[in-house]
Amino acid sequence: MELQFNLDRDLVFFDIEATGLNVLKDRIIQIALIKYPKDGGPALEKELMINPGVPISKESYAVHGISAGDVANKPTFQQVSQEIFDFIGDADLSGYNLNRFDVPMLMEEFERVGTSFEIDHRRIIDVQTIFYKMEPRTLVAAYRFYCDKELEGAHDALADVRATADVLKGQIAKYNQRDFTLPTGEVLQNPVRNDMSSLYDFTHNKQSVDVTNRLKYNSEGVVVFNFGKYIGQPVGQVLSRDKQYYHWILEKDFSVQVKKGVQKILRDYEKANS
Repeated sequence: MELQFNLDRDLVFFDIEATGLNVLKDRIIQIALIKYPKDGGPALEKELMINPGVPISKESYAVHGISAGDVANKPTFQQVSQEIFDFIGDADLSGYNLNRFDVPMLMEEFERVGTSFEIDHRRIIDVQTIFYKMEPRTLVAAYRFYCDKELEGAHDALADVRATADVLKGQIAKYNQRDFTLPTGEVLQNPVRNDMSSLYDFTHNKQSVDVTNRLKYNSEGVVVFNFGKYIGQPVGQVLSRDKQYYHWILEKDFSVQVKKGVQKILRDYEKANS
C-alpha cells in the first residue's frame, strides 16, 4: 500500500521553470503545484504557463525547451498571482532544491505584484536536502558505496588519495557500458569507462573558464562575466570600454587564473579590433 502523508496542515509540492537562474532578475514561465489536503482528500494539481515579459535565456531554453512563442499569449504573473496564492493558502511547502531557487523566486514574483508571500509560518521541506544528508557526497560515503569498505584514517592525505583511486576504479566498474542522458535529452554513450579522455569530458564543465567560475563561455563560445554588474556580458568588450573595472579586477581578491584570463582576453580583443 502506498504511503500516505501524515499531515496536520496542507502540503504543497511545487516546481517552477524560469527565464534564467537569477532569482532576483529572472521570471517564472511555468509553475506546477500539487496540494495534499490535511484531511486526507485526493491530491489537487495545478499547472500554469506564464508570460514573463522578459527574454528567455538560451541556457534555460536548452534545459526546459519552453520558448518565447510558447508563452506569448499566456497570462502574466500578476494575472494569475491570486490564483496561485489562494491555491497554496497556508500550506507547508515541499520540492527539490526549493530553498535555493523555487521559494525565493516565487517570493520575488509575489513582491513585484504587491502580494506579501510569507514563509515564516510555513514548514519548508526540501527533498534535495534529505537526499544529500542521507546519501552524503563525501569520500567516506563514496568509499563505502563503490568499494563496500569503511575508510580507515579518513582525512589522512595518503589514506584519502588511496581511497579516491579505489573509488574511481569502483565507478568505472559500476558504470561501464551505462549511457547518461543530459537534461537536453542528448545521450552520452558509456561516458564512465576506463579512458581518461572520456572521464575528463564527462566531469569537465565546458562552460567554465576558471576554477572559481567567475568567467564562463556563453552559448556562442564567447567568454562572459559570471559575476557582478556585467554578468553575462562579453569580457573583452566590457573591459575595453571600462578600464577602471579592468584594474579593479587586477587589484581585488580574484584568482590568478581570473586575472591572467582577463589580461589575455583584453589583449586579444583589442588586437582584433585595432
